[in-house]
Amino acid sequence: MTMQVANYQIGDRVRVVQQLPRQLGTTTTSVEGVILRAGQQKTGSWFAHAKDKKLWLDRLELRLDDGELVTVNLDQFSRVEKVMTPA
Repeated sequence: MTMQVANYQIGDRVRVVQQLPRQLGTTTTSVEGVILRAGQQKTGSWFAHAKDKKLWLDRLELRLDDGELVTVNLDQFSRVEKVMTPA
């Protein structure tokens, strides 16, 4: 597990903020939910000198408040913030 994912545990409520580069500026998007799974997963893409010769991505699987399941691929520009739930 990388540092990006290692700081969070299953059951933590987090907000993931990502920036998407565009031709003019960036678009920011965010998603908030409870972590169901966190770690690295390999893709179908080939990548020389990597484990299993595959490209590995940091991923979080979240359950949103409405029950929807979302898988978020994290990159160096992703910001993961722990969200405190009201008592």
